[in-house]
Amino acid sequence: MWLLLAFLSAALLGFYDAFKKQALKDNAVLPILFLNTVFSSLIFLPFILLSFLSPATLEGTLFQMPVAGWEAHRFIIVKSFIVLSSWVFGYFGMKHLPLTIVGPINATRPVMVLIGAMLVFGERLNLYQWIGVGLAICSFFLLSRSGKKEGIDFRHNKWILFIVLAAVAGAVSGLYDKYLMTRLHPMLVQSWYNLYQVFILCPVLLLLWYPKRKESTPFRWRWTILGISLFLCAADFVYFYALSYEDSMISIVSMVRRGSVIVSFLFGALFFHEKNLKSKAIDLFLVLLGMFFLYLGSR
Repeated sequence: MWLLLAFLSAALLGFYDAFKKQALKDNAVLPILFLNTVFSSLIFLPFILLSFLSPATLEGTLFQMPVAGWEAHRFIIVKSFIVLSSWVFGYFGMKHLPLTIVGPINATRPVMVLIGAMLVFGERLNLYQWIGVGLAICSFFLLSRSGKKEGIDFRHNKWILFIVLAAVAGAVSGLYDKYLMTRLHPMLVQSWYNLYQVFILCPVLLLLWYPKRKESTPFRWRWTILGISLFLCAADFVYFYALSYEDSMISIVSMVRRGSVIVSFLFGALFFHEKNLKSKAIDLFLVLLGMFFLYLGSR
């Protein structure tokens, strides 16, 4: 069941990336990120209130949420900072790069999760997993070749660095999620980490963006901003429940979720009319092949 939930989460993430790309086009990044956290919080706010006012209402449902103290919430606050750092880097990078380049780079995240599992949990990779890691690294270098055709130098382009940092922070978040799901209820984590992000972003928006808003890209409202929150909340909801299964494996869940690159790649090709699709498709195939070997090695 948890594997099916991971595939559903991947499809939803693909739409999330496409909506995010459209919303960020010629638009201010920080207000969009702030609104994303606000809308996501509003979606889960009724469940937070019911957990305090009428806990029996949600009892026995997927939306049941326990009331927790500071010992649990401090872990969720850490989760908020990790995710927000990934989003800040990811949003800025996606605004300035083609979706058909951002997607495959993000798809290397399972490799980072495996490396993190080696360093943090002392896990060892088998032959299939090493092949998957090798293919992912190879695809990254081939992707840099495709990027050069569009004037994107991977070694000197700060937006590429931003996407890489976003992927690293996302991998850290994935490892931390598995740790959290063994201790906390999925609804508790998802509901509160969105709310904490609103409070974290408020001073950032007021102190960094608002005073200089006229000197940078202006903010424009688009309905795709709301779509970002809807697809992200749905993707994360099924993701957290996938991890809550005792036999779930974060290495496989992380790998399957990166299958969202297929959806985002199709959006980049069909709706954003991005270039050099043939060479990028070869790079994408290597990423997916690497994911397949990670799957074989993690069964």
